Amino acid sequence: MGNAETTERRGVCSTETADGAQDVYSCDQREASSADHLVVMVHGIFGSPSDWKYGAEKFVQRFPNEVIVHCSEKNTSMLSLDGIDVMGERLAEEVLEVVKRSPQLKEISFVAHSLGGLMSRYAIGKLYKSPSYGESGTGESKGTIAGLKPINFITVATPHLGSSGNKQIPFLFGFTALERALGSVVHLLFRRTGTHLFLKDDEDENLPLLRRMVEDNGEYPFMSALRSFKHRVAYSNVDYDLYLDIVGWNTSSIRRISELPKWEDAIDEKYPHIVYQEFCEAHDVKTFESTKLDDSDKQEEEMIIRLSSVSWKKVDVSFNKCRFRFAAHNLIQVQDNFMHFEGADVIQHLMDHFLLE
Repeated sequence: MGNAETTERRGVCSTETADGAQDVYSCDQREASSADHLVVMVHGIFGSPSDWKYGAEKFVQRFPNEVIVHCSEKNTSMLSLDGIDVMGERLAEEVLEVVKRSPQLKEISFVAHSLGGLMSRYAIGKLYKSPSYGESGTGESKGTIAGLKPINFITVATPHLGSSGNKQIPFLFGFTALERALGSVVHLLFRRTGTHLFLKDDEDENLPLLRRMVEDNGEYPFMSALRSFKHRVAYSNVDYDLYLDIVGWNTSSIRRISELPKWEDAIDEKYPHIVYQEFCEAHDVKTFESTKLDDSDKQEEEMIIRLSSVSWKKVDVSFNKCRFRFAAHNLIQVQDNFMHFEGADVIQHLMDHFLLE
């Protein structure tokens, strides 16, 4: 790994390379050598590999002889403003580098926070390889990602539908005029990434990138790649997602506003901040296309339709009774062990429902 520094904490080793990447694994050599499931953890906008430090350590403590966690570093800090496609390409190359130096790997999963979920959706499109002729797939798991069997694709507070109006941005309180105003200057705030998030990149009669990412096209087979995973989960904040926040409840849960469920308190005392969860079966795109599109946002409706062509488990989270509830965007990830510890039950829930094969 070149110049690398390894630290140990409670039986978990973390190797940080000169460029900032972090591989987290069991310090027991026998356990580490038998681990064949790569978990790629991806940070959000302005993030860093350390954003997933808590989650990565917990994963290895829970599955010491089964997983190796790689915390991505190719799109840190200001690099996260270069555009979803550029970041996705970088992430794909990073994953290939990890796989190359770890020949024992057989399975792969992604756990991505915020913008990292969109980076990951782009990256898997590049990394996807369809099944060889005569190879039979079972269920929805078909093809490989970076040559590995795709298992879990998990997003945490990710703006799957972008941030273009329709009450997608919590701090604008649903005022259409404010949403339009922000959309007109967003490239000044978030540069190329902002134009992608606000679907402002439709020059030369091309569809916006996020719209193109919900189908297989001349760029990459985005939906075939997403469909290849055995298990897809979308964690969403139902309220107080107010940090830099271009992430509303419906965009992170891939729902129409009319479909947002009613929720009250925790549904399980083991997970005090999980307030609702459901499994959504895959739907036939043609069935949806035959219905009248929602006039409020045709692009958003088309993204919902196509993303719903694969099954999703949707998990809704509320930190409305927490001391730092206004930091829900970071609490749901436990970005900081001290400040965001109240989100630990969400990480526990994620691990309890994580498929190993």
